[in-house]
Amino acid sequence: MNKYLLSAFLLLVLACSSTPHDVQESNRLPKIYPDYIDVTIPVGIAPLNFAIADPQVTTVDVVVRGAHGGKLHANGKDADFNIKEWHQLLTQNKGADLYVEVCAERDGRWTRYRDFRIHVSNQPLDEWGITYRLIPPSYAMYSKMGIYQRDLSNFEETPLIVNTAIPNQCVNCHTPNQTNPDQYVFHVRGEHGATVIRRNGKIELLKAKNELLGGSMVYPYWHPKGRFCAFSTNKTLQMFHAAAKSKRIEVYDSESDIFVYDTQRHSILRDTLLMRKEWAENTPVFSPDGKWLYFITARRQNYPADYHKERYSLCRVAFDSMSGRFGTQVDTLINARTMGKSVTWPRPSYDGRYLLYTQIDYGYFSVWHPESDLWILNLKTMQTYPLTAANSKRTESLHAWTKNSKWFLFTSRRDDGLYTRIYLSSIDRQGRATKPFMLPQRHPKEYYRLLLYSYNTPDFTLRPVDSDAFKLQHDIESEHRISTQINQ
Repeated sequence: MNKYLLSAFLLLVLACSSTPHDVQESNRLPKIYPDYIDVTIPVGIAPLNFAIADPQVTTVDVVVRGAHGGKLHANGKDADFNIKEWHQLLTQNKGADLYVEVCAERDGRWTRYRDFRIHVSNQPLDEWGITYRLIPPSYAMYSKMGIYQRDLSNFEETPLIVNTAIPNQCVNCHTPNQTNPDQYVFHVRGEHGATVIRRNGKIELLKAKNELLGGSMVYPYWHPKGRFCAFSTNKTLQMFHAAAKSKRIEVYDSESDIFVYDTQRHSILRDTLLMRKEWAENTPVFSPDGKWLYFITARRQNYPADYHKERYSLCRVAFDSMSGRFGTQVDTLINARTMGKSVTWPRPSYDGRYLLYTQIDYGYFSVWHPESDLWILNLKTMQTYPLTAANSKRTESLHAWTKNSKWFLFTSRRDDGLYTRIYLSSIDRQGRATKPFMLPQRHPKEYYRLLLYSYNTPDFTLRPVDSDAFKLQHDIESEHRISTQINQ
């Protein structure tokens, strides 16, 4: 390229770009999407790219400065930061603040807003990424859905299994053992249904149903030693709200019990304490030391007429992994009659300090409940309280911890009231949540506005999940299944 062509090219580039000039100062904070103002983030997280919420803004110019040094600059239709430079800036400012200066151009005029802060936590995020299911919004559509994994240090998403490869099947509930990608379970529903278990480098496909259980194996949770996996068995029904504008669908169980699956013997461990006829036991989870099995339970109602009277308490029973036996007494930790509310989706932190759960007015399927909020139980003091900083006026649900128990994720409908998105937050020494931040995307405003799928059942993963999608597809389409036996 000669110097005349080079000059013409540079003039063209300059003519198509816009930099701040004749800037008007504003004392207001910028309205950005997503809202990353005053959030706390871990070193290693992907860049918090953002756009100005005002659709009339054509260009945004952003400078990020670290309290311990370093600077980033982005200019364009949104703040799109260089990934390598972003990580260098976070590493340099670990435990300190970033100061974000935003200028926006609207109708050819520039405005500089008040700076805001982003705090870089001292607490590491040890996990490589997250796994989740992407599902369409309709209650009945599952023509295309899949389980995916996402690198949290950048924006790379890869599929683990997509049901277009196994037509007319529903895939759900990818559950690792304490974020370990080498041991997981997920379900396939449909003509070639199965419960898929990976353990010790091998994948086994169990029969989707055992008729003696009265239903499918759902809502799994691993024992920390890896031999046992707790499930509930549910006969799930749904109905529609005709008058309630804020609620669309109600999901409830006509029957539900709890059992533990022994992966070595392919046998099912049951106990009458967890299978009471007049009670509905659900969503079992093991304590991080494996000595307790937490679960929720509610007195059965006259369904569907009295669905709104069903309120779940949080309970636990001892479990001995050496003998595979349950304790003889059930302890009630949170009593639904005392609270006047319903507890669901208990998830203990892996350090044994807290138990995160969702509180709703009734029932257990919180995804469709706008009043659903995150609560926490201090397992040392047994004090329980809402995670106020993490909650919104819309649905919060489906949460999971990092292995170091410093960070957690959850899904929320706070963005638009329709779709669940993933948010991340941390727990401080006083057991309080920091302001959550939405899962970063390269061009978040465009991405989330065009995404017609909801995030579902997310969890952390220490490393990428090593999955042979072609072989897994072949195994699912085969007739080979392992039968489960009831341990009498």
